[in-house]
Amino acid sequence: MSKVVVVGAGLAGLSTACRLLCWGHDVTLLEQGPQVGGAAGWLEQDGFAFDTGPTVLTMPELIDDTLRCVGSTLADRLTLRRLEPAYRGRFADGSTVDVHADPVLMRAEIERTCGADEATRYEQFARWVTRLYELEFGNFIDVNYRTPLDLFRSPAALARLVASGGFGRLGPAINRRIKDPRLQRLLSFQALYVGLAPAEALAIYAVISYMDSIAGVWFPDGGMHAVPEALAAAFTEAGGVLATDQRVRGLITDTLGRVAGVRTVDDAVMADAVVCTGDPATIYRNLIGQLRPPRALRTGRYSPSAVVWHLGVRGVPGGQVRHHNIHFGHTWEEAFTALNRGRLMPDPSRLVTVPSLDDPRSAPEGCSTLYVLEPVPNTAAGIDWRQQRGRFRERLGRFLQNSGYPVEVITEKMITPQDWTDQGWTRGTPFALAHSFGQTGPFRTPNHERRIPGLFFAGSGTVPGVGVPMVIISGRLAAERVDTYLRRSQDSRQTGRTYPAVIG
Repeated sequence: MSKVVVVGAGLAGLSTACRLLCWGHDVTLLEQGPQVGGAAGWLEQDGFAFDTGPTVLTMPELIDDTLRCVGSTLADRLTLRRLEPAYRGRFADGSTVDVHADPVLMRAEIERTCGADEATRYEQFARWVTRLYELEFGNFIDVNYRTPLDLFRSPAALARLVASGGFGRLGPAINRRIKDPRLQRLLSFQALYVGLAPAEALAIYAVISYMDSIAGVWFPDGGMHAVPEALAAAFTEAGGVLATDQRVRGLITDTLGRVAGVRTVDDAVMADAVVCTGDPATIYRNLIGQLRPPRALRTGRYSPSAVVWHLGVRGVPGGQVRHHNIHFGHTWEEAFTALNRGRLMPDPSRLVTVPSLDDPRSAPEGCSTLYVLEPVPNTAAGIDWRQQRGRFRERLGRFLQNSGYPVEVITEKMITPQDWTDQGWTRGTPFALAHSFGQTGPFRTPNHERRIPGLFFAGSGTVPGVGVPMVIISGRLAAERVDTYLRRSQDSRQTGRTYPAVIG
């Protein structure tokens, strides 16, 4: 068996490791922290429990597919419930609109809040984004690219995607189909996931709205951190090796410049291939400083960041609060303009998640856990977050009180762009490179390093991009690269045949 080291036991690393183990490789997974999960971490503090990373779970079938690689299933490992509504949109005029994956419930909600004509337009919108998803997923998202010419590997699918308006702009594409400004915002705010304003993002990213609004949002018993825990347990039970508190300090290469293993603080772990997960620019800086990083990492545009405030509070919210609540300000385009210019949003929109509504174990009786997120500029804006921390606490506290949430704080932890930087995220953003056209698909940072055969990448900074579904897919794409590389290397040793750079 070929030996592979995967660096980082987040969702991308776990996805990679499970695939490679399934395909017959000897896999060791090294995690620098004390727990698995990476960005999808877990914090216990003063009797409360918090998910420190993503709070929205979509496309759970991707998790099931990964678990099946190691002889398990989603049903064996996790209990999921679909959230209805997936979100509650709360608007500055006091109105609310719930987003339901159930089409009957969604039509009734839109008829109630926006009228029958808008409900009909929404159904047409739903058919459009479903068609985009079907065209994109297998042909352009869940694929490894060799060159940009691979965009034309399925000319018919590409032509249909162009004809469907996929390469127009997201905001205008939605506004042509939906007339109520509230629905327009609810169906386009997901552009922030890819680091762009709706007016800038390509319409192909309406597929994120499909994942949220059509396919549905789920919540695991035990919180989001239960997902990496389930993958890790299945991986080790199937024979994989997982070690935490293992900081990797460098790569080991052979005399031909190929990967031969990694060096940790205390030891060396030999391997025929290495997959690094996490922030690509940090990986280049810390592990392979002798190489010039790809151009996108040097000069590319990074996404905005976010301030996240984890709160354990006394009291429970009233009946107007749902699991996920998106509070929209009066302004919209102006808020994105400020963000793009490196300024705080003057009238921000915010996400408030209340996990304790569906996981009472996350808070003591009579208490609640809150996750409050406000988009902010990344560190390129030069904001002093040590000074801003206290101001943000007051700013967000007033917002929560005015919005009807309990605000008697028992415990708290605030994460700012400076904290993201300290955790190794370039420009202080966990959302990686923005998904502009020139940083998407074959133009994104590749998941292999041609100058060091045997070195591969997975995670949000490489293909296909940001978000729980995407990083799980990134693990499978990296595993495919590794498997091809190792099989060709073995064939080369056995037959004497050579392959260009021995790259998958």
